[in-house]
Amino acid sequence: MHVKRPVREGGYPRDAMARVLVIDDEPDVRWLIRMSLERAGHEVLDAEDGLRGIALAMKQRPEIIVLDLMMPVMDGYGVLNELAKDPRTAAIPVVVLSAKAIPNEAGRAAAAGARRFLEKPFDPEELAAELAELLQPS
Repeated sequence: MHVKRPVREGGYPRDAMARVLVIDDEPDVRWLIRMSLERAGHEVLDAEDGLRGIALAMKQRPEIIVLDLMMPVMDGYGVLNELAKDPRTAAIPVVVLSAKAIPNEAGRAAAAGARRFLEKPFDPEELAAELAELLQPS
């Protein structure tokens, strides 16, 4: 039997901590993030490329985004630029996950608008802690 959960404004469950959008081209990474964040009480949406991620962000208005940098169609920097241009998405905090081992990649991501940078492979508990910190009211 399916039990309907109470819904809060925005259309997601009242008991969900936050709506999180994961944009990553690797299905296994999306699955790992989904499992760890749902376990922490978040609602998780996902997209396999940057263009789909932007469309989902515009439609669903997540409270936070987890973003890969290296993806087909549109990379993470393109996503950050597009999100920053639109007033509906400009204030959404973004956590970048990247396997890029280039010096100062974290600085470049921050300059493009990312609030946090975690290297792959990442610790799912560390990711959940970063999200919890960013979701705290300021």
